[in-house]
Amino acid sequence: MSSQQPTIYYTLTDEAPALATRSLLPIFQAFAASCGVDIKTKDISLAARILSLFEEYIKEEQRVPNALAELGALVLKPEANVIKTPNISASIPQIKAAVKELQAKGYDLPNFPDDPQSDEEKKVRDLYEQAKGSNVNPVIREGNSDRRAPAAVKNYARKHPHSMGEWLPTSKAHVATMNGGDFRTSERSRTMLEDSRVRIEFTDKYGNKENFQENVELLAGEV
Repeated sequence: MSSQQPTIYYTLTDEAPALATRSLLPIFQAFAASCGVDIKTKDISLAARILSLFEEYIKEEQRVPNALAELGALVLKPEANVIKTPNISASIPQIKAAVKELQAKGYDLPNFPDDPQSDEEKKVRDLYEQAKGSNVNPVIREGNSDRRAPAAVKNYARKHPHSMGEWLPTSKAHVATMNGGDFRTSERSRTMLEDSRVRIEFTDKYGNKENFQENVELLAGEV
């Protein structure tokens, strides 16, 4: 048995997950410490990914490690244990905004080239493309980003459907909705009593109607 202390790696990301981490990570660390497990962080936020890719453009003391590449190597090992928090699938506007913020903090990053012409601009554009959030999951999941349930799982669920149970008036469950403009005010559900055909029709605010689809087949019992 290895004498090395077991370690869990926790990813630092952006927006809501970053806020949640402020309270959640200390809880994880406290519980893990009580059983001899170390929790270390790996910063794969958009800013960190950008800085790690542009180390030749910034000062040495500003450079950060390429945590995503480190995790990519780590997940290939059998002892790998990673808590991956959700990360933004950074769009070009988000990348530009992040670059602007980093430049304002003294990082000498090149601007995002919208229409790269020179070899240098093409190189910069390629580096920024690597910072997109869509590049994170394939690395940590070893290329497997397919979240669809396997056919065997679907078939089992069809044969053994989960019961929602009986909803009682005494239930303390509460559903909060907006006062208007959400699905509660615009959506209607109906369980079909028999096999039917319906059409999908759009009615604008002036009462004009447009058929989107005819002869949509619905089965008895379908919602």
